[in-house]
Amino acid sequence: MANKDAAFGFRPARHLTGGLIRTNEYAIANNYGTAIYHGQAVKAVAAGGIESCAAGEVVLGIFAGCFFTDPTTSKPTFSNYYPASTAAADIVAYVYDDPRIVFEVQHDGTGTAAMNFSGFDLVGTGGSTLSGRSTQELDTSTSTTSGQFKQVGISKDPNNSDTSAANANAYVVPNVGEHTWLLTTAI
Repeated sequence: MANKDAAFGFRPARHLTGGLIRTNEYAIANNYGTAIYHGQAVKAVAAGGIESCAAGEVVLGIFAGCFFTDPTTSKPTFSNYYPASTAAADIVAYVYDDPRIVFEVQHDGTGTAAMNFSGFDLVGTGGSTLSGRSTQELDTSTSTTSGQFKQVGISKDPNNSDTSAANANAYVVPNVGEHTWLLTTAI
């Protein structure tokens, strides 16, 4: 039976050391022009905040929503995603930034069962404005030793029925040298 092609971004599954899975707060610049969805990888920027992370860039963590004063209604607002170009000076993003959190994510290609401990870059930056969920996934074709994420296992999800077929779900952690907190230099 084929796996369902329904990318959901990165979702926290467990902590490698049994620690707590929690977020930290970061700023998003007023009027930042790119939407960021729940479950999407983000990067740190030198100004002290976060932005959307693309393939090959150093990952800070996974976006988990944001809080801001709505520029239209002037009401405090929590959103599962950051709407692009939001004119608010008080945007606070919540990010899973601990490099020891294990995330579940979908592959876009096949052969994932034999790829444990391989590195992969992410692919995609889109998402749903209705659910706020990211459609980011792993780019199976980028299997290497230095991708942004290291696969550490195959998902135990019962809907992940064929781990050799396209769109299998896997467990990953940020790869050393590809995560802000694991770098030995500043950004």
